[in-house]
Amino acid sequence: MDEQAYLDLKRGERGAIISIIAYICLSAVKLVVGFMANSEALKADGLNNTTDIIASIAVLVGLKLSQRPADDDHPYGHWKAETIASMVASFIMLVVGIQVTYEAITSIFNGRNENPDLISAWTGLFCAVVMYFVYRYNKKLSSEVHSQSVMAAAKDNLSDAWVSVGTFIGIISTQFGLPWMDPLTAIIVGLLICKTGWEIFRDASHNLTDGFDEKLIEKYKETIINSYGVKGLKDIKARNYGNNVVVDIVILVNSNLDIRRAHDIATEVEQRLMNEHNVYDVHVHVEPN
Repeated sequence: MDEQAYLDLKRGERGAIISIIAYICLSAVKLVVGFMANSEALKADGLNNTTDIIASIAVLVGLKLSQRPADDDHPYGHWKAETIASMVASFIMLVVGIQVTYEAITSIFNGRNENPDLISAWTGLFCAVVMYFVYRYNKKLSSEVHSQSVMAAAKDNLSDAWVSVGTFIGIISTQFGLPWMDPLTAIIVGLLICKTGWEIFRDASHNLTDGFDEKLIEKYKETIINSYGVKGLKDIKARNYGNNVVVDIVILVNSNLDIRRAHDIATEVEQRLMNEHNVYDVHVHVEPN
C-alpha cells in the first residue's frame, strides 16, 4: 500500500468516527424522547439511527482491516474487508427495518388514538439539522480522500436527515386530528431502513462478484486508444478492491517496436489511467499488431 492510500484510509476513519458519535447521541435522544412523548415515529427514527451506528462501525472496521498489508493468504491485500463489513451491516438493517414496520402496522390495527407530545416533533427537527451538517462534512471528506464507503456514509447521513424531517412532519400532523399519521410515519421510516439495507447489500454483492460500471470501462477505453503508440485495445477488465480500482488490459502496438519502446508505451498507458481516472493499479500486457 502506498503512503497516500494509507493516509486517505486514516482520514476516512475520521468520517466514520464522527458518524458513530453523532448516531449514538441522536439515537439515544430520539429513543428516550420517543418513549416519554409516546411517539412511534420518533422511536422508529431512533431505531433507524441504531442501525446507522452498526453501519458506521462496519465502515470503520473495514477501513482498518483494509490497511493490512498483503500476506501469504491475501496476496492482493485486504481491500475487500470493507465491502464484507458493509454486507453484514445491510443484513442487520433489513432485520431492524422489518421489525420497525411490523410494530408500526400493529400499532395502527390496535386503534391508537392518543397524540404524541410536541417535544418529539422538535427533537426530530433538531436531529435533522445536526445530521445535515454531518452529511456536509462526510461529503467533503469523501471527495478529498476518494472513498466510496465514506461517500456512502454521507448519503446515509443525508437520508437520515430527511427521515427526521419526515418524522417532524408526521408528528406535527397528529396535532391536527390525525393520530394515525405518527404510526404511518413509523411505517415509512421502517421501509426506508429496508430500502437503505437493500441498496447497501446490492452494491456490496455487486463489488464482491467483481461487477463493474460499464460507463467507466468506456472512459478507460477512450483514454487507452488515444494514448500515443497504441494501435488497438484487445481486451480490458476492471474490478474493485475496496475503494480501489484495478484494471487489466491487453494493448496492441507496432510489431516493429523494440521491447524498451513497447514497455514505455505500456507505462504511459498506466500513468494516464492512474492520473486521469484515479485508478489504483494497472496491469498492461503488450501484443504486436
